[in-house]
Amino acid sequence: MNHDITAEHVAGLVDHTLLKPESTPADIAALVTEAVKLGVFSVCVSPSLLPVAVPAGADLKIATVVGFPSGAHKADAKAAETASAVRDGADEIDMVINLGAVKAGDWQLVEDDIRAVRDAAPATVLLKVIIESAALTSDEIVAACEASERAGADYVKTSTGFHPAGGASVEAVALMSRTVGPRLGVKASGGIRTGAAARALIEAGATRLGLSGTATVLAGIANPASESGDEQASGY
Repeated sequence: MNHDITAEHVAGLVDHTLLKPESTPADIAALVTEAVKLGVFSVCVSPSLLPVAVPAGADLKIATVVGFPSGAHKADAKAAETASAVRDGADEIDMVINLGAVKAGDWQLVEDDIRAVRDAAPATVLLKVIIESAALTSDEIVAACEASERAGADYVKTSTGFHPAGGASVEAVALMSRTVGPRLGVKASGGIRTGAAARALIEAGATRLGLSGTATVLAGIANPASESGDEQASGY
């Protein structure tokens, strides 16, 4: 066990996430309040709920999603969504890859799709590419990560949390980290419900975590004896 993985350290890696379609502005305000209390890195919300008000003096980034959750949007639509989100104050963009193009082996289309989003945002806006790793073969994971890097991504990310194939796995994170690390970051998201799961993913190479149950995960990091369960991240 890596004893450097403290609750404070993990909080600094967390995108505190609320992407339920029924979320309201009041829900987002509550998310921000909790995020500041927990000391997380950012909140991640749906683009229709931007802009997000952050308390004065709070060090909290704002992330949003693009082409979510299917990724089956045209590149110009993703680019327009990105430009709108940036105007509304997004610091980070989590875009969904074109999974159909991945499965067809059309890597030029995959790369062009990502680059359209990269070009629609200033270089100061961080771009994470959601590859939906649970739906891919190992070779596809590697190729998707490589295409993301060529197109200018800053991070590759495992999952939307909405795909029936499941969420993050230690195996996928390790493979993604071997492929792009340390040049790009690796974000693990989808099904991370315990401190043990979060710890395992960090040890596998995750440099950011997407969590909805952040308080529970951080409590499990602080007091591992308080939780039981599989140290792997389960599907949802």
